[in-house]
Amino acid sequence: MAKRDYYEVLGLDKNANGTEIKKAYRKLAMKYHPDKNNNDKAAEEKFKEASEAYEVLSDDNKKQKYDQFGHAGMEGAFGGGGFGWDNFSHASDFSDIFGSGGLGSIFEGLFGSGFGGGGRGRRRSNQGEDLQISLSLTLEEIAKGISKKIKINVQDTCEVCHGSGSQDGSVQTCSQCHGTGQVRQLTRSLFGQMQTIVECPSCHGEGKIIKNRCPKCRGEGRTKRAKTISITIPAGVSEGQYIRLRGQGNIGKRGGEHGDILVHIREKEHNIFERQDADLICEFPISFSQAAMGTEIKVPTLTGHIKMKIPAGTQSNKVFRLRSQGLPHVNSSYHGDLFIKVHVITPTRLNSEEKELFEKLAKFDSEKKLNPEKSFFSKLKKFFV
Repeated sequence: MAKRDYYEVLGLDKNANGTEIKKAYRKLAMKYHPDKNNNDKAAEEKFKEASEAYEVLSDDNKKQKYDQFGHAGMEGAFGGGGFGWDNFSHASDFSDIFGSGGLGSIFEGLFGSGFGGGGRGRRRSNQGEDLQISLSLTLEEIAKGISKKIKINVQDTCEVCHGSGSQDGSVQTCSQCHGTGQVRQLTRSLFGQMQTIVECPSCHGEGKIIKNRCPKCRGEGRTKRAKTISITIPAGVSEGQYIRLRGQGNIGKRGGEHGDILVHIREKEHNIFERQDADLICEFPISFSQAAMGTEIKVPTLTGHIKMKIPAGTQSNKVFRLRSQGLPHVNSSYHGDLFIKVHVITPTRLNSEEKELFEKLAKFDSEKKLNPEKSFFSKLKKFFV
């Protein structure tokens, strides 16, 4: 039987992004998971079909080849026998796709080591925790990009035991896993009973056991200290985006790897500009005379003031576009636009000279028979006739 189109399998069009692809796969995997379908072979095949489609479409290189050549571009990608679980490279994504615990944990245990050889891409049990900080930026800082130094408390190598966790330096190899940090166990999977590799329960995946713990770090091999980090923020970032600083987070217990620091971008409210993606909006007041006769005004931008022409007869709430005067797009030379929305200001207090001028203007309007109220009701009357 001819193989179905991968986009059709996941119910997507070819413009689907990574988030949509992951969401569609999660929905199908939850529906056709064999443990939910009483060993239904049809459901098992649909689950495998969806997993194959996800394996290709979630990989940029494979997706590009598939988009260009179709299934022909995938020949040899999964070996001579076609797609198998050894080819499934997204085991570490299951917590993200299915959530922590539940199916996410089941799939991680199943694919992490039983397929693909040795838990490709899995996080080590003694790897340090990720840290998250917020960084508030002004629009001016966002417009040009900026580097900042921030002090943060992290878990770092214990100065007493130098990260070993042992008071006297003695560390024993775990007798249960023989230093590997993993043990084998038989489990029931989608395809019957099989052998998987799991974290050793005795040493919790570390491969070693400490008898005399360091009194300063209590055997963890790490203590808290203040650390100054440098953060480079590219121009054009947005509220809610994250920047990952790899290897800058907490160090793992007893010599484990460092976690990361996630920098959460916050955007300070500006007193002049309103932001919409890379575009900026500014409301600008002009007088009756400027609107009627036209003029040239200086309007603000994030880099200074520039001149802009107001044509004669401009109405209140008219919007003018100044191209490329907005914010830059991230990692791009392109900029958004600046939109100037003008408001014609009605004076609330008039001196005698101004009052005289407006009386003359009203007289001219009367002589020209400019009666907007009469014109409005004439149009309204025609509408109901």
